[in-house]
Amino acid sequence: MEIRNIPYELTWNMRHSVMWPDETIEYVKLPNDKDGLHFGLFVDDQMISVISLFKTGDSAQFRKFATLNSEQGKGYGSKLLNYLFLQVDDSETAKVWCNARADKIHFYKRFGMHQTEKKFIKGGKSYVIMEKCNQNTLL
Repeated sequence: MEIRNIPYELTWNMRHSVMWPDETIEYVKLPNDKDGLHFGLFVDDQMISVISLFKTGDSAQFRKFATLNSEQGKGYGSKLLNYLFLQVDDSETAKVWCNARADKIHFYKRFGMHQTEKKFIKGGKSYVIMEKCNQNTLL
């Protein structure tokens, strides 16, 4: 297993097939993809999971976190998310947050993320904003 930085274009097919297969691929492309950091988890050179990170000021948002359906539940996503948290574990990042699908809240809680009161619906799916404050940062 290997986690490495990848070009943003490599995230699109997985985002599409896992997250929004009934939409066009354009639906999963972000206007600021070129400004983010993108990571892929590989097993035997096959990309299993992807995640994208966008830093703004002292906060960082991860987006478009997807693991192949056939590989979910095997710990790959957890390894990738732990890796991402290590990338933002510095004195300049006060908070990491995401728009979590409501049915995935318990997954993110395992990583010390907390549910906020902010909720919304996109594409017929319910979301809640979750966040984790960095213990190494003075707020």
